[in-house]
Amino acid sequence: MKWADFSKLIKTRLTSLVVFSASISFLIGSRANGHIVWIDWIKLIIGGFLVTSAANSFNEIIEKDLDKLMKRTMDRPIPSGTMTTGQALVLGLGMGIAGTYLLGSLNLLTGLLSVFSILLYAFAYTPLKQKSPIAVFVGAFPGALPPLIGYVAAHGKIDTIAVILFSIQFIWQFVHFWAIAWVLDDDYKLAGFRLLPSGKRDLTSAVITFIFAIVLVPVSLLPTIYGYGGYWVGGVSLICSLIFLYQSFMLLRTRQIPEARKLMFGSFFYLPLVQIMFLVDFIVK
Repeated sequence: MKWADFSKLIKTRLTSLVVFSASISFLIGSRANGHIVWIDWIKLIIGGFLVTSAANSFNEIIEKDLDKLMKRTMDRPIPSGTMTTGQALVLGLGMGIAGTYLLGSLNLLTGLLSVFSILLYAFAYTPLKQKSPIAVFVGAFPGALPPLIGYVAAHGKIDTIAVILFSIQFIWQFVHFWAIAWVLDDDYKLAGFRLLPSGKRDLTSAVITFIFAIVLVPVSLLPTIYGYGGYWVGGVSLICSLIFLYQSFMLLRTRQIPEARKLMFGSFFYLPLVQIMFLVDFIVK
């Protein structure tokens, strides 16, 4: 088995983004405690990487026949024949068990949340993708769990800051998912995936995407509103959210793929910037 095949199985870039989100939240949670346990931070990164990789592996096993139908996924290891389903299952189970053990060693709640994220992503969100656009709503929960898991790994409990971190990523994901779905809709249709709000590129999907971008503006300001972040994080979050909102408006106005692609790339920058600013502002406050 080549590294390239393993990397495609676990979706390395997506997994790295998930782990980054969790690691930033861990540092925020550590700051709330007054100290950072670096060995626990390392456990979180390794455990989070393994758990996310396991969820992605199960996702690809379940969708192996559908992946053959889409241009962007037909070269994945299982549909391309470079890896068997059995090999992927063994890898997924091994990574899932090892990752859950590492996260559970931090505290029980972190371990339970990691198991919940795997089950919800692989066995609820994945099958729903062919059935209804509600899949995006279901998928937003495991997608928003990384910052919650990271914070709980350090702080040991769910409090207001944890809920704020979860909420920002939860609302952000709808715009993020729908921008991707708009760009890839033709490919998704080959596998029968229905991820846009209305099931197609139309005014309804664009309007709903824009509404969630509007909701993200006040949600992104929650750290400042509740006094956990200062004006710097509030200012950066507001600027990022307004840019994001403008990109959503342009999609609403034109309903063209190039504008959806701009919104998609904007979503890649939005979340890391807001999370890093929250951390920096929280530390120097």
